[in-house]
Amino acid sequence: MITLAVAASLLIGVLLGILGGGGSMLTVPILVYLADQDTKQAIATSLFVVGVTSLAGLVSHARAGRVRWRTGTLFGLAGMVGAYAGGRVAAYVPDAVLLVAFALMMLATAAAMLGGPRKAPRQVHRELPLHRLLLQGLVVGAVTGVLGAGGGFLIVPALALLAGLPMGVAIGTSLLVIAMNSFAGLAGHISGSHLDWNQALAVTAAAVLGSLIGGRFAGRIPQHTLRTGFGWFVVVMGLFVLSRQTGPAVLALAPAIAAWPLLRRRRAHRTENPPTARAVAPAPEPVTRH
Repeated sequence: MITLAVAASLLIGVLLGILGGGGSMLTVPILVYLADQDTKQAIATSLFVVGVTSLAGLVSHARAGRVRWRTGTLFGLAGMVGAYAGGRVAAYVPDAVLLVAFALMMLATAAAMLGGPRKAPRQVHRELPLHRLLLQGLVVGAVTGVLGAGGGFLIVPALALLAGLPMGVAIGTSLLVIAMNSFAGLAGHISGSHLDWNQALAVTAAAVLGSLIGGRFAGRIPQHTLRTGFGWFVVVMGLFVLSRQTGPAVLALAPAIAAWPLLRRRRAHRTENPPTARAVAPAPEPVTRH
């Protein structure tokens, strides 16, 4: 089974390299269902794997100029505080609760990504104010620490939808934040979890190779394609994890999730293009008698 887990880890790296996220969402299920690790051990191992892989993938994005260093560093520093605290809290949360919360968070994020931005993309990209960067980083870091997710599936939407960064830049910047959050979360987990370092290093090596491959293609894929692919990947993984914990009946949610982006776009279209009011003929001017 570990051989299959290592092979699947190539996909972890490719996803991190191309999408700036998704690797941790795949790492936890791989380690739980293919490598037979318990949930808390898988979460700790995932944080190590994703942290190292993110650093490897960051290199190609930085060389291509797709990293906002100020935004990423401030976001990441705040995230490290939340990640460490979250890692300590996770030791007291039941495994099943962790996995269900993990899946629900993925589905909520996917709905936001597939729905697209509420407004047209801004042409001038600005840095988020300091207080918003720190607050969002702290929240994302806490999720990273508790659930063992590097946070890319939260960081990328935050940077793309809220900070107004181009999708490619948001992805590159997110890798810096993911690495910072992952190592801080690992520090919080390490006291209560035992890592199998042979498995961790084997999975990490395969994931790093995949990230180098994915990074070469990241700048060549249209932003809309990246957003859509990222969103549907999160949907699939979220439903898979949720179904393993609650039963296959949860798959009935799939049609509703698929319809949500269409409904949201239709609502946005109506808001931007209200029905044209019926033209009213002007009243005739009074006739003045001479």
